Amino acid sequence: MAVNKSKVAVGFIVAGVLTVVFGTVLSFVGPLIIDDQIVKNTVIDPKNEMSYTMWKDIPVPFFMSVYFFNVLNPQEILKGEKPMVEQRGPYVYRKRCQKDNITFHPNNTVSYREYRQYYFEPSMSAGSESDVVTIPNMLVLGAAVMMENLPYAVRLMISATFKTFKEGPFLTKTVGELMWGYDSGLVDFLNKYLPGMLPSTGKFGLFAEFNNSNTGLFTIFTGQDDIRKVHRVDSWNGLTELSYWRTPQCNMINGTAGQMWPPFMTKETTLPFYSPDACRSVTLYFQFFHSFFFLETIPHVFVFSRSMELVYQRPGVMKGIPLYRYVAPKTLFANGTDYAPNEGFCPCRQSGLLNVSSCRHNSPVFISHPHFYNADPVLLDYVQGLSPNEDKHGLFIDIHPQTGVPLNVSIRLQLNLYMKRVSGITETGKISEVVMPMIWFEESGYIDGPILTTFHTNLVVLPAVMEYMQYGFIALGLATILIAALVHHRAKMEKGAGETDLKMHRSQSSTVRNSY
Repeated sequence: MAVNKSKVAVGFIVAGVLTVVFGTVLSFVGPLIIDDQIVKNTVIDPKNEMSYTMWKDIPVPFFMSVYFFNVLNPQEILKGEKPMVEQRGPYVYRKRCQKDNITFHPNNTVSYREYRQYYFEPSMSAGSESDVVTIPNMLVLGAAVMMENLPYAVRLMISATFKTFKEGPFLTKTVGELMWGYDSGLVDFLNKYLPGMLPSTGKFGLFAEFNNSNTGLFTIFTGQDDIRKVHRVDSWNGLTELSYWRTPQCNMINGTAGQMWPPFMTKETTLPFYSPDACRSVTLYFQFFHSFFFLETIPHVFVFSRSMELVYQRPGVMKGIPLYRYVAPKTLFANGTDYAPNEGFCPCRQSGLLNVSSCRHNSPVFISHPHFYNADPVLLDYVQGLSPNEDKHGLFIDIHPQTGVPLNVSIRLQLNLYMKRVSGITETGKISEVVMPMIWFEESGYIDGPILTTFHTNLVVLPAVMEYMQYGFIALGLATILIAALVHHRAKMEKGAGETDLKMHRSQSSTVRNSY
């Protein structure tokens, strides 16, 4: 039986049109399906077993790297000479975070406390916790600045107290002691004879309050009713705004808790987050001193709190996964003169320094980027041994824009002490006025291993396959239509040629018959 090529070609044309339509529909429906899956897996919900477990017990290894500015010329500083420092470190600690006391609320929010523990990692460190370093004694030099306006007789009494308990202007201690606590005769005396005056009965250390602690009670949105609000902070310790700063804008609690952000980000999107930790480590030094000399009841709120915002810098790729890099704008720590919205964080000094005295009982402590990166260059003139570098000292977050999941994080901050000579407190000698760097630390982490593989498969490979499929169907359909149309045209041409030949044959036969 002869095959009707024309009819077969028409059938293929119809099939090709249907394939193109399917591919076109898939090009619109495919992204919607992917976005719907992203929304379902981004919402904080115990039913999302994998994503909820990752949010509750962060599986990504985080590390805290600590660098000390070892003072090389403490005696010369007391004579008014420029401080000379050398960076020591890193001393690396593995950080384990776990959320507890998780409570879901009817208004689509969830409350929790996040507990953290630190473990020293000798193999990743440039030394051991037994290394000895010299840094300014915040207890002495910080308190001296706090008390400079008190009567001269009181300042003499303060100086005598320091001498009695052998508290000098500089500390020479091991890294472990400075980090997690050391014995102090003055602290022991106060705890024994004035119990309850100090916020802690333990040892004094820069990070003593960090280990086995929590960041306070966070209440964040689950995104159940609006995915644009997921992870956004609703309140912290029951507060929806702060009272530390001078303007309502500066006291606002904005953004997320700093671990994840809402999905579907663009280059115009910023990364706002709320940080309750930026100067927690220095609390104990000034809390007890303020209490001792003024005998006031100080509430035990030991956290500096501020909302921060990072801005888009550039696109990038991490092991095949597209990302956006967000960095701190130069205005983050700018003073009120250079950037008016920061006026509420003043009184200010040079740009590049955040004054945290308002949450430190007027203690002369400042936060900055490490090595005064992005700060007023004059700060570098007062201290020898600093060399700011964006790659080493700038903070950044690499984030997958479609999901809002951070892929690579490096948050770097520096703790500084404002020092000067204070008459009556002989421990200050002839110290020149200077903002003195003490330590800087970096909290970093990145997705790797099976988590990265799963992430890459679900959010890169599968969408790419779907995209190639939709274009493949469209291309296949168009090719089918084109080939079928050519076949159909050829079949028609062959049919037309056959009919012409048949007519000519009949005409010739008729002519022959007539001739006979």
